[in-house]
Amino acid sequence: MSERSGMDRRTFLKLMGEGIVVMVALGPTELVSQRRWRSYPKDINAYLLVRADGKVSVFTGKIEMGQGVMTSQAQMVADELDVALESIDIVMGDTDRCPWDMGTFGSLTTRMFGPVLRTAAAEARSVLMRLAAAKLGVKRDALQVTNGVVTVTGHPGETVTYGELTKGRRIVRLVGDSAVLKTVAQFKVMGRSPRRFDGPDKVRGEAVYAADVRLPGMLYARLVRPPAHGARLESVDTSEAEKLPGVKIVRDGDLIAVLHSEPDLAEAALARIRTKWEEPAEDLDPDSIFGHIEGAASTPEVREIRGDVRVAQEHADHLIKTTYRKGYVAHAPIEPHAATAEVKGGKVTVWASTQTPFPTHEDIARTLGVAADRVRVITPYVGGGFGGKSAHQQAVEAARLARLAGAPVQVAWLRDEEFFFDTFDPAAVVKITSAAGADGKMTLWDYRVYAAGGRGTEVFYNVQNARVTTYAGGLRGDESRTETHLHPFNVGPWRAPGANMNVFAKESQIDLMAEATGLDPVEFRLRNLVDPRMRRVLAAAAKTFGWKKRTRPRGDGRGQGVACGIDAGSYVALMAEVEVDRKSGAVHVERVTCAQEMGTIVNPNGAKMQMEGCVTMGLGYALTEELRFRGGRILDRNFGTYDLPRFSWVPRIETVLVPNDELAPQGGGEPAIVPMGGVIANAVFDATGARILRLPMSPTRVLAAIRAAQEAA
Repeated sequence: MSERSGMDRRTFLKLMGEGIVVMVALGPTELVSQRRWRSYPKDINAYLLVRADGKVSVFTGKIEMGQGVMTSQAQMVADELDVALESIDIVMGDTDRCPWDMGTFGSLTTRMFGPVLRTAAAEARSVLMRLAAAKLGVKRDALQVTNGVVTVTGHPGETVTYGELTKGRRIVRLVGDSAVLKTVAQFKVMGRSPRRFDGPDKVRGEAVYAADVRLPGMLYARLVRPPAHGARLESVDTSEAEKLPGVKIVRDGDLIAVLHSEPDLAEAALARIRTKWEEPAEDLDPDSIFGHIEGAASTPEVREIRGDVRVAQEHADHLIKTTYRKGYVAHAPIEPHAATAEVKGGKVTVWASTQTPFPTHEDIARTLGVAADRVRVITPYVGGGFGGKSAHQQAVEAARLARLAGAPVQVAWLRDEEFFFDTFDPAAVVKITSAAGADGKMTLWDYRVYAAGGRGTEVFYNVQNARVTTYAGGLRGDESRTETHLHPFNVGPWRAPGANMNVFAKESQIDLMAEATGLDPVEFRLRNLVDPRMRRVLAAAAKTFGWKKRTRPRGDGRGQGVACGIDAGSYVALMAEVEVDRKSGAVHVERVTCAQEMGTIVNPNGAKMQMEGCVTMGLGYALTEELRFRGGRILDRNFGTYDLPRFSWVPRIETVLVPNDELAPQGGGEPAIVPMGGVIANAVFDATGARILRLPMSPTRVLAAIRAAQEAA
């Protein structure tokens, strides 16, 4: 087990009971991506248990928040272990029972954790086959196994089940590098789309989330909140609230809460508390933030450099300089942050809505000043995260309050609190200087990004003189540091952190160069692409979409656009058709084709669902989502003013999975959202002749761009 969980090996084995316990003892460099801040511990981690009844328990530190990994991880084990998918039980995000994991984000579950899980299952199968050979008195190569039943080839009556082999035994195995994984041709479960494990619970309304947990004697908490980020509490008067029956007021430094057995009465008591705050100056807003970000940015970090950009600029034929901007964006998940905490027998147990159960566990232990083995975090279903539930303030609050109150406490944020305490996708600025020759070949690419980090900045087009420079670091999901002093409130990862902004800027600039050289946008891209994966994906999108070549914007209110991107190891190309109301500036996306190459596909329907979800969510940051604020005050506190995509907005979505079984499975949860800003902006340009340089593309901004283009014509 992990040293972070505080559970020793003997205790863990005792908890597991009978069966074959397969454990993984692989160091960080064998398990993780190249990003230095991620690592699994070097100690032993248990990943699965073949039980005496033939069932298989799979333990994973990952969590299920709608992306379907509960099912896809079970598919991996079923194939490598040769058991029925229905025989698998998934235990997720329980810090007492699961191996340590950094969290569920970055489209890392399948491409990074998947190989570890498959290896554990393959090793378990090897152990079982060795036991079966001894029991049946034959050589291992004389055996075959189907759905957990081992049979001597040619002798159907000579069988033994996995359950019979494990009954009464406890065999601990360490997974090394000797386990042989199956090839794609051998898959029977992977590559198919079974019914989702979480589907029945969710369809029947029986799925349990953190706010659904009920414990004897539980109290509901409502907390005193500041009016603005950076505000300092000067005074508080709780006397009127204390007069209400059943109310309990607790205070611990900055934490002031009303507790009651009924949530509405806790809310009523909170309304009686009188506070006085000192607020910081309101010196920033959605328009002035961009100059602030550029002025306060750090020393530049050169991410990529080729050739000599200075010389290339001096000799450029078609030189284009452009600045792109994007405001703050909220996560706005269906389920606000929630946690239920209980202190019992000297141990703190927290049921938390979080993408990061183990970091949450560590923060709670550190905040309470208790040993790690005195804290347990259990993660029920999570109702959407998108990076925002990497933060877990509510879980720490619940744990603190439960200890203070001496009773179980639930902290469930209201939508108002969800918006206020969200770790927003940061406002950002991108400045690009680029050029192309008369032959349509790119000669210069000088890319500078402020506050969005380096994710999505890779130069996959063939240009000899290129430089990528980041200012102000990046976000979780990008290896750079984050400079929080740039922002008046907390920022954090938002589905493919930074890449949405970077690819919007990149692919808009590529279209500008196509227009300058008189080439069709797809033809220009192909002329500057040598990467065979991207060429295949772009061709697949064009074929399905039925792309028609053009060298000038149509300008008749209907337009088509294209944009490409790479994220989480997957390649994606989007094509979109839009209609623009030239009187109001409103953009309606009618159709989107998404072609994606993501290596070997574990669950095709799951992959398509993620692609469709990315396209739908991407409509928001592209068209309407932008946080209004004044200094540290958040002005958007609910959906009445913060406009999310609606069902009526959803276009016809065509998904194309481009096969590549030569490559291990790559990420699928984020790639398709990355080019959405770019593909819509390029389609709007085709429809109107107006180039949109700031997200979101609100009707007001589109209309202003149309008028500016008309005046410049």
